[in-house]
Amino acid sequence: MDQEVLDTQPDEVETLLIVLKEIDVKTALSKSKLRELDYSLNPYYGCQFSCLYCYARKFTPHEEASNRWGEVIVVKRNLVEVLLKEVQRVRRGTVGLSTITDPYQPVEGSRLLTRRSLEILLSKDFRVSIQTKSPLVLRDLDVLVRHRERVDVGFTVTTLREEVWRRLEPGAPGPKARIEALKRLRGEGIDTWLFMGPVIRGMNDGEVRDIIVLAGEIGTRIVYDKFNEYGISLGLRGDKGWWEAKEREILRSCEEVGIECHSEVEDWIHEERRRFLPLF
Repeated sequence: MDQEVLDTQPDEVETLLIVLKEIDVKTALSKSKLRELDYSLNPYYGCQFSCLYCYARKFTPHEEASNRWGEVIVVKRNLVEVLLKEVQRVRRGTVGLSTITDPYQPVEGSRLLTRRSLEILLSKDFRVSIQTKSPLVLRDLDVLVRHRERVDVGFTVTTLREEVWRRLEPGAPGPKARIEALKRLRGEGIDTWLFMGPVIRGMNDGEVRDIIVLAGEIGTRIVYDKFNEYGISLGLRGDKGWWEAKEREILRSCEEVGIECHSEVEDWIHEERRRFLPLF
């Protein structure tokens, strides 16, 4: 296993010291447990964005990347070669990029595993659903535009306030950069969505209306979700009644603004409609 140390500085973020390791993998695509996806593809283990609420650390099979979340990044150096073989034999479907890492974290800027995987998948008639917090996705705009009928891009926007962003997502690009990238993608005719989540009681739950209005101005749909602990504690009080009221507020605001809105649990319904509506 190779190892090196990187001094990396995402836009607007403090310099972070990252331990970078490389491994060889036997598979590139994994069967997804999410109903809206057939496969997931994670070019890296670990994530430089270091989000405090992230569940992915609990599902990351690489022990050191999981235990030292945000500090250790594992690069799957032979991913592209493995993927080239897999796409020749597996059934076509929708691939999530990515489910336990951010495919456009800073290391992608030099390693290009996400871009090369994206090109392979789209050239072989797979659908690709991207979720990120990084405007680095705009680097691949040429690929996305060329295959716009088979790709969608979602940006996570958890907060619009700098103090909350820096507390919750210390290594991630700021919300302004994400929103500008989302606008650019939408302007290029890419199917986009804004993931408003996790909604955390007492931290960002007062911002849902503002985020929904912003999504309406962009003309993009909303996917939302509450904070799910998955063994991660932020010291919050549980209150089922609070979430039920907040979800009603979210749905009401989306209706008033005039944008499509559904929970992450219901996202598979949107995907099924997108797959099969052109057949009728």
